[in-house]
Amino acid sequence: MSESDTSSRGGVLADLHLAATFLTRLRLPPLAALPPGGLAGSMWAFPLVGAVVGGIGALVLWAAGLVLPPLVAALLALAVMALLTGALHEDGLADMADGFGGGRDKARKLEIMRDSRIGSYGVLALVLLVGLKAAALSPALPLALVAAAALSRAVMPAVLHLLPPARDDGLGAGAGTPSAATVWIALALGAAVVLLCLPGWTGFAALCAAALAALAVTRLARRQIGGHTGDVLGALQQITETAVLIAAVGAL
Repeated sequence: MSESDTSSRGGVLADLHLAATFLTRLRLPPLAALPPGGLAGSMWAFPLVGAVVGGIGALVLWAAGLVLPPLVAALLALAVMALLTGALHEDGLADMADGFGGGRDKARKLEIMRDSRIGSYGVLALVLLVGLKAAALSPALPLALVAAAALSRAVMPAVLHLLPPARDDGLGAGAGTPSAATVWIALALGAAVVLLCLPGWTGFAALCAAALAALAVTRLARRQIGGHTGDVLGALQQITETAVLIAAVGAL
């Protein structure tokens, strides 16, 4: 094996490691050095990390569904996924809902989003989306959870590429801007996971739902605060994941 092949393989593994460290709370050994592109260059791997998170949730959904009612099994699967990610995305959803719902101007919206306390808009958003996901999930469709988790993270690099940071600091600004190539690889991987897990019309419906959800969140963030933040990305993931699950169960 040539030195370039070894370097390339090391880069791929480093990208996967960095993406997993960013998106989950899995205990991984520290990297000796960051990949050359940093987090932005590693975002092509986001859907692969999402597929792992969704796969674990799908196993819980299937196993729990053997002995428990479908709604209980679905809630257990969602709880395990939240534990795996440290509820990172759920926190972003709640913060964005509070900021967009309670702020009168951009500065106030960003101030509310930075506040660690959760308000009524955030609580309502979490309850509604968790409820919708649990209602849409079924032990008979565990692969839909894999597809939704992968695709909802595949669209994150695209939004980072299209929208500027809404503030000069914070998670969104620090993540950097992925290249167009990174965006397309992430989208291709996400779409591939969806079509493997949900073939035919169901997969097509899931892809359309994800595109519409991502577009809606992007337009909303641009209008409300002029760009993205880490909270916007978390909300994007949750809203897109919910849309995919609803489309999958609706297409049956």
